[in-house]
Formats: sequence, structure tokens, C-alpha cells
Amino acid sequence: MPDIKEKVKKELMNYKEFKKKYGASNQEIAREVFLENKDAMQIKKEKTAVNNLEKIFSAVFSISYKKGFQAMSMRDLSQKTGMSLGALYAYFPGKEKLLGIIQKQGWSLIKKKLDPAIRDQEDYLEKLKAVIKTHVFLSELYRPWFYFTFMEVRQLKPAEIEIVKSMEEYTQNTLYEILVLGEKKKIFKSGHHNLTASLIKSMQQDWYLKRWKYRKMKVTVDQFTDHLISLVEPLVLLQTS
Repeated sequence: MPDIKEKVKKELMNYKEFKKKYGASNQEIAREVFLENKDAMQIKKEKTAVNNLEKIFSAVFSISYKKGFQAMSMRDLSQKTGMSLGALYAYFPGKEKLLGIIQKQGWSLIKKKLDPAIRDQEDYLEKLKAVIKTHVFLSELYRPWFYFTFMEVRQLKPAEIEIVKSMEEYTQNTLYEILVLGEKKKIFKSGHHNLTASLIKSMQQDWYLKRWKYRKMKVTVDQFTDHLISLVEPLVLLQTS
């Protein structure tokens, strides 16, 4: 009989538990960005840089949500943050660099949290559920990053778009691989696993792209993920007599 404590450890978390385990503050995210890009920044004092980066990201998301990143000027960003143009340029040479930093960090948030959530599960059905829940929960935790990354990818340079595409494909490929391996283990039925993975991914994205719709229906993130899983399960599970 499996150890009860081990079984509890592997049960899928609800959003409150997930947030407690995987959540990161805006300041922690800003610190991570600084540490990864400090060699290219003129500001070397970590506390100052982190506080200002947190302000910059918040301002970018606010302005972009209203009129789009392309329409945002550096002067808009200066006014919103209360920082001079010279102070802003100390962190990045222009909008394109800032866009690339935000895009990279947005996708990094997914990979760093998704991998351990999957490793916690041994059964392929539970792995599939974990991927579905983790992606949606992450998009709830970091919605400004997810929304911005999805909406503004068209503003990137071709080379940067390819990088983002590969990151975007990572979550779909993760779903695909679980479905393929689950079929080999006779857990999932055979089928067009890539298409199934793509459809699941689209439904996951609907949560943060059309958040207003679910807010109007008074649907919580836990209700959304549970319902999505209830739709996916009979679609993929191999029916045994």
C-alpha cells in the first residue's frame, strides 16, 4: 500500500496552495531580471535597480494595455514611472531591448515552474492534469506578463520571434509528449496528439486573454481548471471494458 504522506504530496494543488508554493512577488521577478541583465545596465546597485525595474514593468503593462506597446513612447514611460529619460536609458538602450527582456522573462516564468510541477507526478494522466493546472495557475499569478507576452510578440524582430515561438511551443510539446507516452503505456487512446495538445493550449490561453468573460460568469480559476480537465479526460483516456 502506498505511503499516505507520499500520496498527499503528489495530489494536485488548488490555486491557493499553488500560489503559496510557486508565487513570486513583482520585486522578486524584477530582481531576477536585474541579475540576468546587470552587465548591460549602467545601474549596479541592486536595490535601486530592482525597485526601478519593478516600476518600469508595471508602467509598461499599464500603458500597453491601454494603447499597445508600439504606441507607447519613452516619454510616456518616463511620465508614468516618474523617472527621467536618462534614468530609463540606464536600464536599456531603447524600447526594443525592453520588449525583448519582458518577453524572455514572461516565458521563463512558465518553464521554471512547469518542469517541477510535472516531475511531482508519476502517472501520465496526473502529469497531463498538472500541466493544464500549472499553466492556467501561472497565467493567473502573472497575468500582466502572460497577456503582454502574447499580445506584443508581433513587435519583436524576426530572430526574437523565433525564440519566443520556441518557448511558446514548449508547453504544447510538453502536452504532446505526455499524450504520446501515455498512449504507449495504454493510458491514453491513439489520436492526433499534436492537435489535441494545441486545442488544450488554446483553452488554457483563453483564461488570461478573456479574463473579463470568466469574471462576468463568476468562474474561479479552480473551477476553470477543473472543468477543463473534466472535458479533456474523456477525450484522451483509453476506455477499457
